[in-house]
Amino acid sequence: MINKRLLIKNLLSHNDENSFYDKKRKIDISFKEGKAKFLKHICALSNSNPKNNSFIVIGVEDTDNDIVGVDFFDDSKIQNLINAYLTNPPIVQYENIPFPHLPDHKVVGLVTIRPTGKITSLRKNIWKYYGGSVFFRDGSMSMPKVFDIEIKDVNSKIVESIENNSQNNIEHTLNGVFDFMKNRKDYNPKYKVFKEYFVVCWAGQKKVVKDETFFSRVDIELINEQVRLFFSALDEVAIYINEDSFKIIEYVNLGFQNSNKYYQLEETLINFENNANYTIETKLLFEAPQYDKKVLHHIYNTTNALLEKLKKGQAFTKAEELDLKNLPVTYLICYLNLFHEAIDKLEEAKPYLRAYSEELYHLYKESMRVLRKVKYS
Repeated sequence: MINKRLLIKNLLSHNDENSFYDKKRKIDISFKEGKAKFLKHICALSNSNPKNNSFIVIGVEDTDNDIVGVDFFDDSKIQNLINAYLTNPPIVQYENIPFPHLPDHKVVGLVTIRPTGKITSLRKNIWKYYGGSVFFRDGSMSMPKVFDIEIKDVNSKIVESIENNSQNNIEHTLNGVFDFMKNRKDYNPKYKVFKEYFVVCWAGQKKVVKDETFFSRVDIELINEQVRLFFSALDEVAIYINEDSFKIIEYVNLGFQNSNKYYQLEETLINFENNANYTIETKLLFEAPQYDKKVLHHIYNTTNALLEKLKKGQAFTKAEELDLKNLPVTYLICYLNLFHEAIDKLEEAKPYLRAYSEELYHLYKESMRVLRKVKYS
């Protein structure tokens, strides 16, 4: 089993970016340009590595390989995006890898690309790239190319060596458990061994509501691979464990002012098998709350007026300050109730929420995360 933290270190120390791995300070697939560039790199790496995995490491400074991290990204539906835009799509996995020196909410993103052995191309137009375009790696660059020869296998032995040198061992596993128990000691940390091989650590603030147990500030890691499976400072989570599986049901708090309610968002089921393998299955459980359209029109127009005041830098009353905290989730609810332009308003608000306070920007990111899960499903 590969220790993903070791793999990242070995990739970064191997050389600069090349034809089997790329590194990025960050990516943003919520906008067309960022989505298009991400798809281009996936296409190029897959085509340039027909016999081996290739990788994108996210959260690393380009100039000096400094590991600065990015926000936890829990988009389990990223394969749906790949399938929608690429012909002969590779298998793509995004994992969140914690590093000890990073803040709790920061990780390094690791994208692993498993090729099909066939030429991958864009299925349709996106941003400035045309449908049918084929990309390859040219050194550290992803470039469009015309080809009329068989793709050569030049990296499989190098990548195999890197992966072999990144295998987990008992020392790494024990250190990972001890580090987790020490770093999360304020949040009731626990661990469980599955099938005498896999170790899962988790922590969270516990509360019991009507005989049901929920956790907030949840952190869950598969120690064998140094992969963070779940992290949230806000959401409520229910955890169910048996001898073969670890199940997470995530809830989101939606509503207006005092009429908030918790809704099931997504179920993640991790099944551990006897042959030292495991699978992760996700299922969207979310059903959007529906509101009276007349009431929603009034709330939507009030929120638009609030956004205009924010853009102009005008002062807010105490009541408006409370409404401002609800702005991201209000636009989300409006969009889920078929106010299609509400998502444009939410994206328009992003830089102003970010400049106003870290709390507002975090609430914006939480709303976008829910939207991303719903859209990709």
